[in-house]
Amino acid sequence: MDHEKRTQSEASTVDILKEKLHSGTIRDILRDWKWIFSFTKFRIMSVVLYTVFGMATSALALLAGVVSKYLIDAIYTFDSENVIRFALLMVTCAVLSLLLRSIASRFGAMLHIDMQNDVKALAFDSLIASEWMEISRFPTGDLLNRFTSDITTVANNAVTWLPNALIQIFSVLATLIVILYYDPIMALICFATTPILFFASRRLIQRQRDYARKMRTVSSEMSAFESETFRNIDTLKSFGVEDSVSGDLRERQRKYRQVSLEHNSFMIRTNIWLTVMSTAVQYIALGYCLWRLWNGDIMLGTMVFFLQQRGTLASSFSALIALVPSALSGSVAAERLREITELKKEPEAEPSDVAPGPCSIKISDVSVKYKNEDRYIISHAELKAGPGEIVALIGPSGEGKTTMLRMILGLIRPGEGTLELIDSKGKSFELGSSTRHCISYVPQGNTVIAGTVADNLRLVRKNVTDGEIEAVLKDACAWKFVSRLPDGINSQIGEGGKGISEGQAQRLSIARALLRRAPILLLDEATSALDSETEKKVLNNLTKHGVTCIVTTHRPSVLSMCTSIYKIENGEVTLSASVHEDDY
Repeated sequence: MDHEKRTQSEASTVDILKEKLHSGTIRDILRDWKWIFSFTKFRIMSVVLYTVFGMATSALALLAGVVSKYLIDAIYTFDSENVIRFALLMVTCAVLSLLLRSIASRFGAMLHIDMQNDVKALAFDSLIASEWMEISRFPTGDLLNRFTSDITTVANNAVTWLPNALIQIFSVLATLIVILYYDPIMALICFATTPILFFASRRLIQRQRDYARKMRTVSSEMSAFESETFRNIDTLKSFGVEDSVSGDLRERQRKYRQVSLEHNSFMIRTNIWLTVMSTAVQYIALGYCLWRLWNGDIMLGTMVFFLQQRGTLASSFSALIALVPSALSGSVAAERLREITELKKEPEAEPSDVAPGPCSIKISDVSVKYKNEDRYIISHAELKAGPGEIVALIGPSGEGKTTMLRMILGLIRPGEGTLELIDSKGKSFELGSSTRHCISYVPQGNTVIAGTVADNLRLVRKNVTDGEIEAVLKDACAWKFVSRLPDGINSQIGEGGKGISEGQAQRLSIARALLRRAPILLLDEATSALDSETEKKVLNNLTKHGVTCIVTTHRPSVLSMCTSIYKIENGEVTLSASVHEDDY
């Protein structure tokens, strides 16, 4: 590492760029920015207008500086006629500048909102369209972090980075040209800051990118931890581990603090060096102006103008250099978002032309294992389920019951074997995303969303009547408690089903699945929180609709109602003639 740093310090700019290209840093940054600019090109005219407004504002500021020079000189020479004229011109410049800045601010806000929506829509659509196995690699907190800070960063850069770069370059060149017109030596002194800042920017590139990546990683870990904690707050309190969880939070905060302060220390050292060099140039410029004023070569207005524009140049250079960490931050954010947009997508398929009516499921010689795992979760599985049947999957936890349901849903594709859906006309279809419209699924856990009871059910079918909602609530044995709520089906339910019990939440989830009117129903421990009597009523109501029902369960009360029972253990799926308590 020391040798690398020493080599970089001795190399020319070209050598450093070659090294960056060889290591892939520059190539990665360019690839990320190509992706960012892919959003810009769709709103190129808006971006051009935003840039023009910014350049016009800079031009007015420069014109105001020139006018102020002549105004001061007119006051210094008691030229009352020109004082009034230049004062009016100054006021005009100020009013126009305020107007342009206001228009640019409003225009930029609208452009930023539209750009942020574009980026978020692409990331969201890509995530939704990706394979379930790919999505499951990301913790929820990390995804939320990407959908907030990363999208905001990319949208900001897509809207403002290039326009700000062009505006600042325009400001630098225009100011230098005007100063050069009045005094070439002064222009040279003002321009002396450029190589200093350029040299400093070389040191910032890789380290800023590294710090940006670290900060976002730590931030994502923090978001994931907080999300998991808040979602499971009742469990944590029941175990009495509040102090332990608080300790975990503080450890993550310590890590975040360490990374933040390392970054802060690096920036302080860099800013001190830049400030010292910039101040030295400022004093040289002041000394030169005072010397020329002493000799009578310039007037007071010219001196004020020179010093003012030198400050403008320094500010523009600083703004240009500030675009370096902004570009690196944008690159890191783009890299994290591209991970989402480039996830492996589910095969695009139109819904299969399944004939209306009851359907059957047939699984033949299916084997599956998760990515990067050697052992098979399921090996050579066989299963049949027909209309009006309740087929149970039993076995110890973690043996593959939920995996079987995910294969039927097409969320997981097996390595071997076939999964078929057979419609009412006997036509066979491969189970996958194209047959998912024929399946209703009630997963484990509480899947109730914040909103009204009706909102929860209309999630699967938007245009259903209140009567249809009432009917499925009755089939799911949920109408009794829903009708007693203050506003019936229009009663509000809190986030995660707050305000109702676990059993009531399960019944709402079953009602929602029934409302879809799919011929196949998958229940993953979906009646675990119901009492035996209610459970039997719900299952009896399901069979009278002729649906093909496959359930995973550990409860003997469910097994007594099943037409067939499959036991999953050690990757093998076997049809059980009888069931013992040890089996589940």
